[in-house]
Amino acid sequence: MAACRRVQRLLLLIFISGSICSARGAKSVHGDSDNPADNSERGKNPAGEGKAMALEGASSVRRSGGWKLAEEAACREDVSRICPKHSWNNNLAVLECLQDRKDDTEIGADCNHLLWNYKLNLTTDPKFESVAIEVCKTTINGIKECAAEERGKGYLVSCLVDHRTNISEYQCNQYITKMTSIVFSDYRLICGFMDKCKEDINKLHCGSVNTGDKDIHSQGEVISCLEKGLVSEAEEQPGHYTIREDCKKAIMRVAELSSDDFHLDRHLYFSCREDRERFCENTPAGEGKVYKCLFNHKYEESMSDKCKDALSTRQKLIAQDYKVSYSLAKACKPDLRKYRCNMDTAMPRAREAKLSYLLLCLEAAVHRGQTVSGECQGEMLDYRRMLMEDYSLSPEIVLHCRGEIDTHCSGLHHKGRTLHCLMRVFRDKAIMEGHCQKAIQTLIQETDPGADYRIDRALNEACESVIQTACKHIRNGDPMILSCLMEHLYTDKMVEDCEHRLLELQYFISRDWKLDPILYKKCQNDAARICHTHGWNETSEFMPPGAVFSCLYRHAYRTEMQGRRLSRDCKTEVQRILHQRALDVKLDPELQQRCMTDLGKWCSEKTEPGQELDCLQDHLEDLVPNCRDVVGNLTELESEDVADNQIDTGDLMECLVANKHQKEMNEKCTVGVTHFQLIQMKDFRFSYKFKMACKEDVLKLCPNIKKKVDVVICLSTTVRNDTLQEVKDQRVSVKCRKQLRVEELEMSEDIRLEPDLYESCRQDIKQHCQNVVFGNAQVIECLKESKKHLTQQCHQKVFRLQETEMMDPELDFQLMRVCKQMIRRFCSDTDAKNLLQCLKQNKNSELMDPKCKQMITKRQITQNTDYRLNPVLRKACKADIPKFCQNILNKARDDNELEGQVISCLKLKYADQVRTCNRNCEGQISVILQESALDYRLDPQLQLQCSEEIPRLCAEEVAAQEQTGQVEECLKYNLLKISHEGCKKEVLNILKESKADIFVDPVLHTACALDIKHQCAAIPPGRGRQMSCLMEALQDKRVRLQPECKKRLQDRIDMWSYAAKVAPAEGFSDLAGQVFTSPAKTYILSMLAMCVALLFLMGLLCGRITKRVTQELKDRSLDQPWAAPISKNRKGYIPIH
Repeated sequence: MAACRRVQRLLLLIFISGSICSARGAKSVHGDSDNPADNSERGKNPAGEGKAMALEGASSVRRSGGWKLAEEAACREDVSRICPKHSWNNNLAVLECLQDRKDDTEIGADCNHLLWNYKLNLTTDPKFESVAIEVCKTTINGIKECAAEERGKGYLVSCLVDHRTNISEYQCNQYITKMTSIVFSDYRLICGFMDKCKEDINKLHCGSVNTGDKDIHSQGEVISCLEKGLVSEAEEQPGHYTIREDCKKAIMRVAELSSDDFHLDRHLYFSCREDRERFCENTPAGEGKVYKCLFNHKYEESMSDKCKDALSTRQKLIAQDYKVSYSLAKACKPDLRKYRCNMDTAMPRAREAKLSYLLLCLEAAVHRGQTVSGECQGEMLDYRRMLMEDYSLSPEIVLHCRGEIDTHCSGLHHKGRTLHCLMRVFRDKAIMEGHCQKAIQTLIQETDPGADYRIDRALNEACESVIQTACKHIRNGDPMILSCLMEHLYTDKMVEDCEHRLLELQYFISRDWKLDPILYKKCQNDAARICHTHGWNETSEFMPPGAVFSCLYRHAYRTEMQGRRLSRDCKTEVQRILHQRALDVKLDPELQQRCMTDLGKWCSEKTEPGQELDCLQDHLEDLVPNCRDVVGNLTELESEDVADNQIDTGDLMECLVANKHQKEMNEKCTVGVTHFQLIQMKDFRFSYKFKMACKEDVLKLCPNIKKKVDVVICLSTTVRNDTLQEVKDQRVSVKCRKQLRVEELEMSEDIRLEPDLYESCRQDIKQHCQNVVFGNAQVIECLKESKKHLTQQCHQKVFRLQETEMMDPELDFQLMRVCKQMIRRFCSDTDAKNLLQCLKQNKNSELMDPKCKQMITKRQITQNTDYRLNPVLRKACKADIPKFCQNILNKARDDNELEGQVISCLKLKYADQVRTCNRNCEGQISVILQESALDYRLDPQLQLQCSEEIPRLCAEEVAAQEQTGQVEECLKYNLLKISHEGCKKEVLNILKESKADIFVDPVLHTACALDIKHQCAAIPPGRGRQMSCLMEALQDKRVRLQPECKKRLQDRIDMWSYAAKVAPAEGFSDLAGQVFTSPAKTYILSMLAMCVALLFLMGLLCGRITKRVTQELKDRSLDQPWAAPISKNRKGYIPIH
């Protein structure tokens, strides 16, 4: 090891005792007369003779053995003026006093030169090695490296300086520490430093190598100048000068050796003396404590600019070499050795020494769960905070972000604001690549603010109030604080400034999964196993940091059958990250990168939380393929995530859908659930439970179908066909049929969940249902009520929907919602297909809810408009409808109501009282007749034909809304006043139908109920039997009927008589029907029989007379043959002969 290589680390030594100092001082001065360096300096000193005299005086005093600096003529006045009297007898105290004087205190040039020579002699005399041996004997023996050094060449002293942190011997430690300040006052006192940096000093104009008239003790400024030059080179500032490697090492070594006591950094000491007294008055010197104190107050308003600059320079040197920080190097030395952080032989020494490398290495150990001493972690925390506070400490950011800083972030240097400004620039502009962004990303990894939010001072200050309220249950400094803040993003507890700082930081954390310490801790083993990742501070071209999370969430919801799965803890953390990213697309790097164009095209106005992702999902079909894929995958994961949260025995999403319109449900939650339902319609994969239950069925039965609604229709059609054909083994699996049912029920709640219907009726909705709110099937109900006014396309779709709902009432959302309690009360054991039938049977119960009753009536009205909407009637009369009503069917159009014509046709056949229909069909017609007799609205033909007559003639009955047949009764009594032929015909049909069964005439039935019980109890209803019974009782004078019944019966006879007059039979069948249904049919038939008999007798009589005349004519012709008939030719003319 060469002398100057080691002495460059400071050749320091002095004898601390006064007697040793004086004895050695004489020899030293004597030796100095022959010292070429001293002679050279004195020869170049323009002070000349005065200085020479001072030296001679000093030499004579030294020789006397009691030489003192305070007694020298050159310094006597300055010492008495500046230094306290008790220090005059101690040369070292005087030297320290004069060196540490205030800026406004000057000392004479002769005294300056005397002090310079004195220090030079102390640091260049190899004889002082023997003093070091004497004072530090025990220490030298304890340090193997120093004990092995060759004596007599200054190596020993250099070694002691190098290991001064390990010196525990008090006298030796004081000796080395005290004398260090002497050497650091002037770079020329460091052996080899001047030789290695002379050229760089001159190039950088850092000062003259020669003393000249310049204050010799200000030469510490040269070190500062070189240090700034080194920083300028690292930042690649314009016009920077490249310092030679030897000089770089010398500069860094000086900085390292001055790291424990800020007095040794002369430039910083003089720049910060007043600030030290102001902020760090009670902080003891040594072990870098004053440095740290000043660093902590760097951004105080009262901190001088000169001190700030000096501190920044010192911090930048620490960033280049961690050993420049005494406290950090000391605290982390064992851990660095333990985790081999400085043993990478493949890495250049300059990089290995960087603060960033140390932080990354030790942070990696911490993240692996290894132990790093608390003292070291405390130091790391301080310097990580320091890097986050001042971006200029990171040369890469200064170099690559210069333009962005000048344009957007100038003047925001304090407390990490510039760094957050840069983060905001990249977040707002969505710039995905660039050296500046990479530099910021690297800094975030080095400082690791995700592990402790306090590292980010700007975030800490902005979010302090939120943390105190929303996250007070979490230990201060815990990584969960950031997660807590994200959970309260966009809530009432969040403040705007905290929200901005948080999103700016999360933008960069989200781009590297390792920067979320909780995620990394829980998932590092899964990532290594599944995604083949490396260590915390290692990267791979095949698996970059941003791709690791994508890999993890792809495996988060896999089943055992699908292969490798994440652990439970890791899966929980992946879900947490997905929840956070859903709030802002910029927190999802892959989504932002692939969808940048679509975000600008479709979602530029969506600025509220979560709106951008909702917007992309809404426009899924319009997105470019790459964006569509990532949005689709994310939506699929959302559905899996929601489905994964089980509550009780049901699924969370199904529970939310079922209860989203409850009063207790939050409005935002309702909107969110509905939106998620709408998104699920775009792809069946977005419904996790449906996908898992029906995936195989879809591939087998509905290949190439992607939209969920189409898949549901395909599978539902298959199930229906198999059911109708009574297939033994249905093609759709049981688990799929069960989930299919859930999907069908959910789709019935909102018209938007049935895209085909919604698109067909979009214009009709705007025109007829503009003010109706979506949800609760309200729009669908509105369209049903406005069905007569709908466009043809929409009308057809609504008709098909009603047909489906009538076949399966559970799909009728409004009916199920309004009658929920009544179904539980009356139909709890009824099959789902027969729910409406059950409700109709219990409609007039006293316990029936009025709203439900009204809803049942609506459905009855709908059913009676077309037999196809009444599945029970359709099945019962399957053979009779085409047999008796084919002419109506021929005129019908698909998906359009027949307005009750087929049902009216069947009712008339029933009223003929001639068994033409099967019993099941007759039973259903009887039910319809009974229902419509009580409520005219259930007879669509009557309502259609009498739309004008009913309000004119029966307004009071309509207003009463009693639904007891009063409107029909009113029309019957006012039959003569009805002018509309169609209405008159319908009323006559009612009269005709009432003959067939007394139940069809509710007014008469009510009036005669008691008489029926007494007189006709044994006679079954139907085919006019009970009505005939009452008529016979009316004619029988022995039977006394109730007055009201008698009156009503007489009225009916009069009505039927009039009906017979105004409505003659249209054919023989009608005539026969009227006869056979007439109460006087016996009389009519008797009279008809008498007429036939009379005609027969007359025929016989006429036949006898005709036969006699014919015979007489024959006899006459035989007696007179000349009376032959006249012949005619073919043309009918009589020929002339």
